[in-house]
Amino acid sequence: MHYYRYSTAEVSCWYKYLLFSYNIVFWNHCCGAQGPDDWDFNIYFNCSSESKSREKCGVPFSCCIPDPAQKVVNTQCGYDVRKKSKSQWDDQIFVKGCILALEAWLPRNIYIVAGVFIAISLLQIFGIFLARTLISDIEAVKAGNAF
Repeated sequence: MHYYRYSTAEVSCWYKYLLFSYNIVFWNHCCGAQGPDDWDFNIYFNCSSESKSREKCGVPFSCCIPDPAQKVVNTQCGYDVRKKSKSQWDDQIFVKGCILALEAWLPRNIYIVAGVFIAISLLQIFGIFLARTLISDIEAVKAGNAF
């Protein structure tokens, strides 16, 4: 949550990608690691009086429950939502944490995850094989041997 908007942080891009693609790819409809209150760790969304952000006490729009009647995504739907009582959150945002959603999603899709992992591993092994072959060819040329 801390790196959500930091443009200078190296992890910012990957963090945003994982955060938003998680909701899109896995469709788990989650918000925050443990829940929406995790956004208090971010300087833009925390509810402290020091925050001057317009998004104070809000959540990112990826946490919002989409309105099927709207064709355009409302990027301001999460503004001030955490100022309301927690009983009113269910109508506007997803309240389940993304870690819990991932823990529920992973056992149902373990074969897909394993298949992707094996495919990536095989590609890496093939790349190592090609690199070793190139190294041995270069050493053979340096030694003056024809291959």
